Amino acid sequence: MKLSLEERSMLAGEQGKATQKAMQILAALGTIYGAARMIPVASVQIAGVSYDNLGEAGLDWLSEMADGGGKSRVLATLNPAGMDIENWQALGIPADFAAQQIRVIEAFARMGVTTTCTCTPYLSGNLPHFGEHLAWAESSAVCFANSVIGARTNREGGPSALAAALTGRTPAYGLHLDENRRPGVTVEVQGRGDRGVRGTWFFGALGKAIGIKLEALETKPVPYIRGIEAASLEELKAFCASIATYGGAALFHIPGITPEAAQYAPPAETILVTQADLDAALASMNDASPEEVDFVSLGCPHLSIAEIARIAELLAGKTIAKEFWITTSRPVKHIADRMGYTAIIEASGAKFAVDTCCVVAPIRGRFHALATDSGKACYYAYAKNKLKTRLLPFDDVVREAVSSEQ
Repeated sequence: MKLSLEERSMLAGEQGKATQKAMQILAALGTIYGAARMIPVASVQIAGVSYDNLGEAGLDWLSEMADGGGKSRVLATLNPAGMDIENWQALGIPADFAAQQIRVIEAFARMGVTTTCTCTPYLSGNLPHFGEHLAWAESSAVCFANSVIGARTNREGGPSALAAALTGRTPAYGLHLDENRRPGVTVEVQGRGDRGVRGTWFFGALGKAIGIKLEALETKPVPYIRGIEAASLEELKAFCASIATYGGAALFHIPGITPEAAQYAPPAETILVTQADLDAALASMNDASPEEVDFVSLGCPHLSIAEIARIAELLAGKTIAKEFWITTSRPVKHIADRMGYTAIIEASGAKFAVDTCCVVAPIRGRFHALATDSGKACYYAYAKNKLKTRLLPFDDVVREAVSSEQ
């Protein structure tokens, strides 16, 4: 791999110990994947933020990089943490966990990383342009950046994303290259959802149905998806989260919806997604009865201000009967505060869980069954916390939390 003079200076340690370690990580990745060179990145999204996932070893490494003088050279934002940084007590987070989580956030802040703590950075100030090269971690954000925006990023891990932030570089391989962005299989969506109803829950089920079929293929081709006539921002972020979780997809094309689709003809190889496939996906994420549900959560990925406005409309004058978390980024929460949505939602007894979500918070053992509109949340509810799940339309999730007497 050919390095520029600047990159060789970083690798030689002439720009500090942390920068040297970062360039060593990137050079190793580039060598493994056969990259010919490094490329500049416009922004970075860093995963590996929750202390529940990092542990003491991960925190020690972050502290070492911060102590070694590491400073971000580009806009870099953070994935959700393991707790609401300002309101963790109300969410039942133990004080010892909170102390360690704060140390993690402080380590990133010392390196000049913007501590937004969200899985939807494109809604909170880190919005790339079409064609820009990025180094993003977090599967749903990566899929959204590549597919919906048309930016270019591989699915980075936490260390490689931080390394890109400290150097402003990433190896030129994978989805940074034109030839790897071409679709390899056509997906014909024939199923229309339960009674024709769309919404975030439908796109969560669709992502799982397609993801299962992609996983069954020998290769992991970029899918060219037909049969979707329209999709909102909220539906697309739900779909990105689900197809990335169940199919490992980091890029898809939908004609008329995603910006690169018009460049390609549909591949000859075709797989069908039928109503039976959608019904099976929905059934697999609905193994809990309404009576079993004791935890309700919306915001995986983090909610938009439009979604919060809808929750406020549904909860006005109501009282909730179950633990209900509204998860979003702090910038979006500030808008909700100004619009009066927060006051309405909190008056019902629902709780904002800002900076975090039900996937990364330390909640194992606290609840038995989750109601949500998120296919991704269903996956991690069982895989990480052994919860049963109910996947429901967005409005029905809110109703699931409300007292049956209303």
